[in-house]
Amino acid sequence: MNRDPSNEKQILQSGESATEVENPSEKLPNDDNGVNQEQSTPIMSDYEEHDVDDLLEQYDKDSSKLRKLVGPIAIVATVIAIVMSLFHVYTAAFGTLLAMKQRSLHVVFAFALGFLLYPAWKNSSKEKPSILDYILMVLSVVVFGYIFMNVEAIAIKGGQMTQIDYIFGVLAILLTLEVTRRVVGPELPIVTIVFLIYAYFGRKMPGMLAHRGFGVQRIVSHMYLTTEGILGTPLGVSSTFVFMFILFGAFLEKTGVGKFFIDFAFALTGNTKSGPAMTSVVSSGLMGSISGSSVANTVTTGAFTIPLMKRTGYPPYYAGAVEAAASTGGQIMPPVMGAAAFIMADFTGFKYIEIVKAAIIPALLYYLAIGTMVHLEACKRDLKGVPKSQLPKLSLIFKEQGYLVIPLAIIIYMLIKQYTPTLAALIGIVSAVVIALAASIIKKDNSFTLSHILAALDSGAKAALGVICACACAGMVVGVVTLTGFGLRIAELIVQVAGGMLIPTLALTMVASLILGMGLPTTAKYIVLATMAVPALTKLNVNLMAAHLFILYFGVVADVTPPVALAAYAGAGIAGANSMKTGVQAFKLSLAAFIVPYIFAINPALIMVQDTVGSTIHWLSIMDALPNILTAILGIVCLGGALEGYLFDHAKLYERLILFIAALCLLIPGWISDAIGLAVVILMYFVQSRRKKNRDAQDQKSKSVAVE
Repeated sequence: MNRDPSNEKQILQSGESATEVENPSEKLPNDDNGVNQEQSTPIMSDYEEHDVDDLLEQYDKDSSKLRKLVGPIAIVATVIAIVMSLFHVYTAAFGTLLAMKQRSLHVVFAFALGFLLYPAWKNSSKEKPSILDYILMVLSVVVFGYIFMNVEAIAIKGGQMTQIDYIFGVLAILLTLEVTRRVVGPELPIVTIVFLIYAYFGRKMPGMLAHRGFGVQRIVSHMYLTTEGILGTPLGVSSTFVFMFILFGAFLEKTGVGKFFIDFAFALTGNTKSGPAMTSVVSSGLMGSISGSSVANTVTTGAFTIPLMKRTGYPPYYAGAVEAAASTGGQIMPPVMGAAAFIMADFTGFKYIEIVKAAIIPALLYYLAIGTMVHLEACKRDLKGVPKSQLPKLSLIFKEQGYLVIPLAIIIYMLIKQYTPTLAALIGIVSAVVIALAASIIKKDNSFTLSHILAALDSGAKAALGVICACACAGMVVGVVTLTGFGLRIAELIVQVAGGMLIPTLALTMVASLILGMGLPTTAKYIVLATMAVPALTKLNVNLMAAHLFILYFGVVADVTPPVALAAYAGAGIAGANSMKTGVQAFKLSLAAFIVPYIFAINPALIMVQDTVGSTIHWLSIMDALPNILTAILGIVCLGGALEGYLFDHAKLYERLILFIAALCLLIPGWISDAIGLAVVILMYFVQSRRKKNRDAQDQKSKSVAVE
């Protein structure tokens, strides 16, 4: 996915485009005091919004498929999206409807928008829907509106189907498959079709996969008229707090919090040796914590950070990889963590804040690993950060934009106080609107007006379509699993193939997560594996919380795992670098996410969990977990040194191997392994420091001789 650098449009506020800094050797020149000799004006983290939109359309497959409607139909689509958002805000404020009513109306809005906004084929019109699109849109309204209008009658019938129920049920399945194919891609519908076929041909399946089989009418009834199919648990979660958090993110975006995150990160880290690379890590982590898309996050923050990393000396492929790896980690970074964490709460019975609490340390370790590696890379290349004279002032940023993070702080506070996520998101949206309007009035700059509110309602609904369609389609997979007992069968099969051993079972689950994650969105991948792989892990006494986080992690890092590393390829496109080389480097930077899940699956101390019984969690105290946390931090530093070939000095090949072994020793809980790892670190410090000191002394001596 290479692109001609002459077409790049990433704009720095200083007025320099990425094309002017294509050569990575063109570093910022500094005088002896660290002040740039050619430019003393601050380089601010700003870019034109239409440039980011262009990049999103080019590299984000969801954005690239969207129609750009014109004329009256564009207004109709906008009205539907705004009404959809207002419906969810209303139910969040005054109480959700009956489950079937809430979910069916949720689907009516989403499918109608899906058929309007997403063309059937690549060569379909991008400006207006076809007659078929209108027909499918009307059918969606009729088929799922029928459930909304007849919930009581359907409940009384107890699963018995009339002819109209049967026809509408078949149409509901076909409509769900088609809209998901358009919005999400063909992979999830194909998986769903395979499961539906399995439900029908159960008697002909071999061995433990065999079941008694179900007729078409029974399957259709289960998928359409119950809360075990299309309108199942995944859609129930998306119709409540998932949608509200996506809408909250849309409002934050319109208030300008993304620019604040980048400016804050730039001011905080820009002057460090790793400079813009560390800015990328921090800003992407902050943005990703409220964003559910690795690719969108890569493009949004990468439009600024990638060109600047190249200016300070990082190779293009490395710059693209840093942004991709940092952006991908947003889906495992609290407080929001993407939609999958909300579904996890519903699947497990754990409170959402408990999932956040368990996820925080592994997420921080992931970002510590990336930050460590970019810093060591800067040390290895002897790079310099951006001069302070060109950085925005941290105090000024907080003074002018600090109010933008108040809504996020409110949400975190409400989650800690164990308010429902739906209510927390609602209050967050209201506070974001009130604060942004007040700031706009005080500043008299029209930075936030009624048009921004309407735009947020519109973009929030459209951004949720991928999650909604994925949840509806994945609901049928879950429906087949509950109908046939396939989950327990596949769990037994996984354990048998792995010989009843934990590590091979974890490895098989990891491979399944990565493969599914390459084709499915994180939400759908999590739903599928939660019903099949988690039972296999719990059979081998893996902690329930750890098992669910394990499959979530590997589904997320699929975005930076070649050959289908979507976020890495987006970063490569912006950087003008080789796609595969960028993907491999992003994988390398994300390696902590491939090791840490094994550690907390074997010993959940790293997620501060002692035990889980049902939906009850027995937590470790911070003092009990602290030794594991500290040794894990040191292990991550050793891992960075092994991968980058530099710790206190350039590492020889055998030293890199020793550092990698030390990293594993420090990450695995246990005082013996910790002692071995710590001894290696101390030894490496003395060996490399002495070697560096001797080399510096020799260099100084050579310079003195040359002068004489």
